[in-house]
Amino acid sequence: MSTLEELPDGPLRLGPLLRYVDDTSATIWVETAESATVCVEAGDVSAEARTFAVHGHHYALVEVEGLPPGTATPYRLTVDGVQAWPEPPGRAGDSTRDSTGVEPELPPSVIPTLKPGKPLRMAFGSCRVSMPHDEEGNEAFGVDALRAYALRMAGVTGEEPERWPDLVVFLGDQVYADDTSPLMKDFIAARRDPEQPPWTELKDYQEYAHLYRLAWSDPANRWLLSTLPSAMIFDDHDIRDDWNTSQTWKREMDATDWWHERVVSGLGSYWVYQHLGNLSPQARAEDALWQRVATYDGPGELDLTAEVDRLAEEVDREPTTYRWSYTRDFGTQARLVVVDSRAARVLDPEHRSMLDDDELAWVDEQLQGDVDHLLIGTSLPVLLAPALHHVEALGEVLAQGTLSRRTKRFGEWARQAADMEHWAAFQRGFQELTGMVVEVATGQRGRAPRSVTFLSGDVHHSYLAEAWADPAAGRELQSAVVQAVCSPIRNPLPTFMKVAIRLAGLGRARPTGRLLLGRVKRSPLRWSMTRGPWYDNNLAVLELQSDRVRFWWSRGEVHDGDHGRATLHRVATVDVPVH
Repeated sequence: MSTLEELPDGPLRLGPLLRYVDDTSATIWVETAESATVCVEAGDVSAEARTFAVHGHHYALVEVEGLPPGTATPYRLTVDGVQAWPEPPGRAGDSTRDSTGVEPELPPSVIPTLKPGKPLRMAFGSCRVSMPHDEEGNEAFGVDALRAYALRMAGVTGEEPERWPDLVVFLGDQVYADDTSPLMKDFIAARRDPEQPPWTELKDYQEYAHLYRLAWSDPANRWLLSTLPSAMIFDDHDIRDDWNTSQTWKREMDATDWWHERVVSGLGSYWVYQHLGNLSPQARAEDALWQRVATYDGPGELDLTAEVDRLAEEVDREPTTYRWSYTRDFGTQARLVVVDSRAARVLDPEHRSMLDDDELAWVDEQLQGDVDHLLIGTSLPVLLAPALHHVEALGEVLAQGTLSRRTKRFGEWARQAADMEHWAAFQRGFQELTGMVVEVATGQRGRAPRSVTFLSGDVHHSYLAEAWADPAAGRELQSAVVQAVCSPIRNPLPTFMKVAIRLAGLGRARPTGRLLLGRVKRSPLRWSMTRGPWYDNNLAVLELQSDRVRFWWSRGEVHDGDHGRATLHRVATVDVPVH
């Protein structure tokens, strides 16, 4: 889309987004233009919900129950009794047209419930900018891999459709609040002076709401999100680059006169646009803020603005007041544990950790055996390219001043300048998490899974790493342990960085601390990058098969100048054998 006027115009401002789905129930999220009652009709079942308001915007999460397992049921959505999805002919207007003027013929949206025992297929990726899909946008940012995937699955490009995934997991940077697009800059300039802080970065909730519309309103992607269940977790750019890198970074941001409103708006809008849909029915029942919506029976529309802002303020000040991490279970076949590696950090230089004690205890409870496959989603890779891991571990040692006080300022500067704030740069959290994984994979926490897989993004290159236990510990893993990274979906790495990344991936990780004078403990895991890196805009898929976990990465390509119908091409396929 090339102008602001081409955003959806009608009773739906955004959505529908299909979020949590199990074998008999589903949740559908929408933003409406006005206060309303939203109804979803799917086959013989229907459900409705009243909207709630946040900062003048109207939202509903419709909980549909009683669906038949293992089916794909077309659905219809009404707003105050008027059909809003599928959009009736003649009313959709430019909201069905992409930035190239193409009007793709998209099939009906469906609710695909899980079929117990069916091999799980899951798509995943991270880092996607909201830029036009025309020639200029594709030249600057590459083809949107998510959109190419949508066009293939919709049958628009004439390719043979693949079997639908059961879920897509977005692993961070769903929106860029700091590096905004021309369309977002136009919106900002129309309402305030972009020469004043925070300049062309996002300032408040209204700007976040518009950013999400830009991210999720392209017709093909809108259709994909309406029919493919999704789970999400934030990373730094959802709030700001290097978010919670260190205590020094946080103090510098808190000292500005604009950061408080920004972080409150970012976390509040994240709860509304992303986090709510992550939650299972049981988790929603335990969420006090959501229960304000679920139990409201007063007159008019519930205005949740004050409560959402209060939650965001509290969790920024004290992360233990709310948990962004969550789980999804797929019977005994698989468990997905999605870990917040941004808001739950301990930044005190004397006690630095990727996760605070409460979060570590929660993760410890979730990482158990007695499941065939354990999947751990975290926006930041746990197993970096070996050289990067060593550099970031050294950076933490320098920033803490444990080698010399004179290195402390340099170490802090280097951490921020080089984005050295992954798990390797928070060694306490890294040691704890990888230690838990070793215990799971050696059968100390119930029956060892057939595989343990870290799923991550952030680093703007994709790869697969395979891990084994520290030989000095005398333990052998019973599970295949791997890290699969898919980044970016659309935001390519600068060319000068690619050579450095390729060199960093050589060899094996041996983080024993010998080069750091014993300041870094031996890692419970060793690993090497066995496939990759790939620098394409990719969307990855994993499938749990009888004797292997299969991964593949795919990119979009434009042929004969047809930017409206990019095709999907596989970059790599990797099989990891399992017992």
